[in-house]
Amino acid sequence: MAVVDPEGLIVAANEALGALTGTGAAALTAQSAADLVDLAADARAWHAYREVLHGRRSRFRCTRPLKHPDGRALWAEITVVPMPGGREAEGGGAPGQVLLSVADVSDRRELQNRLRHLQMHDPVTRLPNRALFFERLSAALRTSPHAEGRGSRIGLCYLDLDGFKAVNDTLGHRIGDRLLAAVAARLTDCAEQEGAYPAGAPLVARLGGDEFAVLVEESTGTEQLTDLARAVLGALQQPFDLAGQRLAVSASIGVVERPVAGTSATGLMQAADTTLYWAKADGKARWTLFDPERNAHRMTRQALSSTLRPAVERGEFTIEYQPLVGMADGVVRGVEALVRWNHPQFGVLSPNRFVAIAEEDGSIVQLGRWVLRSACRQARRWQLDHPAKPPLFISVNVAVRQVWDSDLVTDVAEILAETGLDPALLQLELTESAVMGSAGRPLRALQALSDMGVRIAIDDFGTGYSNLAYLSRLPVSVLKLDGAFVRGFRYEDGTHPSPADETIVEAMVELAHRLGLTVTAECVETAGQAERLRRIGCDTGQGWLYSRAVAPERIAELIGTRAPGA
Repeated sequence: MAVVDPEGLIVAANEALGALTGTGAAALTAQSAADLVDLAADARAWHAYREVLHGRRSRFRCTRPLKHPDGRALWAEITVVPMPGGREAEGGGAPGQVLLSVADVSDRRELQNRLRHLQMHDPVTRLPNRALFFERLSAALRTSPHAEGRGSRIGLCYLDLDGFKAVNDTLGHRIGDRLLAAVAARLTDCAEQEGAYPAGAPLVARLGGDEFAVLVEESTGTEQLTDLARAVLGALQQPFDLAGQRLAVSASIGVVERPVAGTSATGLMQAADTTLYWAKADGKARWTLFDPERNAHRMTRQALSSTLRPAVERGEFTIEYQPLVGMADGVVRGVEALVRWNHPQFGVLSPNRFVAIAEEDGSIVQLGRWVLRSACRQARRWQLDHPAKPPLFISVNVAVRQVWDSDLVTDVAEILAETGLDPALLQLELTESAVMGSAGRPLRALQALSDMGVRIAIDDFGTGYSNLAYLSRLPVSVLKLDGAFVRGFRYEDGTHPSPADETIVEAMVELAHRLGLTVTAECVETAGQAERLRRIGCDTGQGWLYSRAVAPERIAELIGTRAPGA
């Protein structure tokens, strides 16, 4: 300890302080206390010390590195407090003497560092853990947003092992932990390639389970990160020998590289996690680079998924109708109902933008029921508004999940009763994949619908499974030939048609007719295609030659008439 006057000079010191400084207590008198413990090297510590000397602060404490007279470094805890009974204690506020105490806390500091190391490192791999990784990441991102050159970019390889769970399940956690430690060693070797990283070796961390991260601060660009990802994949593909077990593993890696400016830790990790998911979805054992366009599509998909169910209740969906035309006379026989989503943010969306999402989350059942009811109601309204003309049949698409997850037969029966539409005027379209292998409940549902008088059509026939066996045992009434066949009607030399597609279509039409089925050709766009389909024997056609999908008012004008282009 030492007593220090208002000018910062030592008035008296004890022998312990003299021994700590190696100069003796008497030699410390009249020396600057701040110089003795190097307070001026820290601007904040110097300011707080002066505040205590001048009576404007009641206490000050800090920890400073010092050098012992024997040359070893030590950590000292320094405390400065006013002397008891000084003038400032009498209420006058004038500065008086202060007491300076210096305690050697090196052992405590070392213990704290050891505890922090244990807290911030993974016990299995000895790598930095999740907490230390995010600490380093946050520090790296605190670089000035206007920085250029060094420190202005950052990169991350985020990976996990493919099939690691199987190792734990079959060989036990002991072997699994050894594998993790061996993987950590190889990752560290990849990160410490001499000369590869001028700014210093990347940080390799285990984030949990079989997930690892390699953080490249002051990245030189995307190429540096993709080279690192390739090196990691190559290193991990070499077999591991663990306690007599020879294991081969692979990894999936998400690679993100971007400027520090405008990047947050949360945003970087979200991008890395998304990209790792892509790598796994693309087949595993590979690295994938973050793609802003692909991510924007994913974000749009998520936005659509989160708003799809409420959109049905808000009435954001509408239906347009595309004519189905008799090939022999060109007269409109029916229409296909095609749903559209009038999205408040993304505009009018066609079914291919949202139907798959609706099938995934189950909202297709609610949406499909609404489409079916609306389409049947519209077909009945056309029939009532034009009693002197043959009624149009309405064709409605049904997803496979509607057959499995809802009582489709009951829904159809209730809607037909509610709207008054003749069952013979309703056609339900299912894809080949929906009817392929139908058995049990789906088969019973289709049979019940057919018995009710509803027609069942197989959509996109000919390019899916094309299993002809189910045509004889399922209650199918109509085959809708996939548009690829019609688009394939082309001319080899400008005069003579290519015979292959026409032969295939002709064979399918003949087969369908022999089974008592009718055939609809999709994607009819030219008069030449229509003529050839008519000659082959297709019953109805659908496509832009006749009309695009249009509003109900336009269809009303076509009832009982020849379609445009027919």
